[in-house]
Amino acid sequence: MDEKAILHELGKRIRAQRKSIGLTQEALALVADVDRSYYGAVERGERNVTFTVLCRLSFALQCDIAKLTVGLPAVL
Repeated sequence: MDEKAILHELGKRIRAQRKSIGLTQEALALVADVDRSYYGAVERGERNVTFTVLCRLSFALQCDIAKLTVGLPAVL
C-alpha cells in the first residue's frame, strides 16, 4: 500500500467516524482546533497529518487513535 492509499484510507475512516457521531466538518474542525479546509483535505486523503493533529482529531471524534489506524501499514 503506497502513501496516497494509506492517507486516503485514513481519511475515509475519519469521515466515517465523524458522520457516526453526527458532526459536520466545520464542527469537527472547531473542536479539533484545525482549519476547516485543512480538515477537509485530511478527509480526502490529501494531507499527511502530524501525530499531534491526529491526537486532536481523535479527541474531537471521541475515539482512540487506534480505531482510526488499526491495520494501516507503515510507509517505508
